[in-house]
Amino acid sequence: MLPHTEQSLVLRTDFSDDGGWESLCEEIRRPEPENGFQAYVDCVSDRQFEGVTPAQIVAMANDGFEKSFVFLVDRMTIENEEHPLVVIDLFAEPGRMFRVIPVAMWSVENNLSLANLDFADFVKSCGEDGIYRGM
Repeated sequence: MLPHTEQSLVLRTDFSDDGGWESLCEEIRRPEPENGFQAYVDCVSDRQFEGVTPAQIVAMANDGFEKSFVFLVDRMTIENEEHPLVVIDLFAEPGRMFRVIPVAMWSVENNLSLANLDFADFVKSCGEDGIYRGM
């Protein structure tokens, strides 16, 4: 079962780099400099989620999880120089996903949480590599 949080969930599934995880959470929460927008997230580091796949996340979300999406930190997030997190749709098309770099997370988190934009809007705005870097 996924943890219930007031804010959006960033779930750690790769435990190879504790310092990298901590730096990533700081970067995600840092307000963007121009207007001060920021992602409102709870970073959850619990070894019970080590190695969990997106499909398993979707299955866990069926147990009363109230959010329409979740962010996942996997090995690629930690190892790739841009640190792109996985964003998993839990509502319209459960299991659909894209990646987002930390400095653009505020846009995804804010707009999906408020339903200003939907998941498809972000998928369409991703680069050819499936990573969203901003509009």
